[in-house]
Amino acid sequence: MTSQEKLRRFEEQISPHLKSAYNLARWLTRSHEDAEDVVQDAFLRAFSAFENLRGEDAKPWLLTIVRNASMTWLRRNRNSGAQVSIEESPQDPSEPSPDPEETLLISCDRKQVRRALEQLPTDFREVVVLREMEGLSYKEISTTIGVPLGTVMSRLSRGRDWLRRILINPESNPRPDSSPSPVKPEGGSGPR
Repeated sequence: MTSQEKLRRFEEQISPHLKSAYNLARWLTRSHEDAEDVVQDAFLRAFSAFENLRGEDAKPWLLTIVRNASMTWLRRNRNSGAQVSIEESPQDPSEPSPDPEETLLISCDRKQVRRALEQLPTDFREVVVLREMEGLSYKEISTTIGVPLGTVMSRLSRGRDWLRRILINPESNPRPDSSPSPVKPEGGSGPR
């Protein structure tokens, strides 16, 4: 492939996802300027590796590169926040229909939701952003962040629960470096 052909194909397949790339980088780095730097680096990496994109959907492929560039940037420039241990215990691999939590998120003031999202640790924030803002499927998120499908489902569920608790009671917001409390199953006694 000639360099002109490569550039044309890159612009057709990758450039339309610039806003999504910036959005993910912005939520991960929590800074407009840093997100711009990360996206620039990610686009350079994507262009260099563009020949490796074979029949895949370009958006998850690019967002994987953006995520990796963001994580590299965070490790080099600041503490990316505490890593939260997460249990992997998926119950149903099907994607649920909107529930009351999602309805609440949709109806809440956007600024309030953005402030709540800022409080989530990176592991939770990235899956919520990729699912709710970028519309990626669970499988695409799994591929993008390099974790099993069950982990995506767990992080998304816990992230949504954490957001719901922050939005319902903003005065008692959890610290970003604390892990969410386990949710006691209805009708059960929970862990002993």
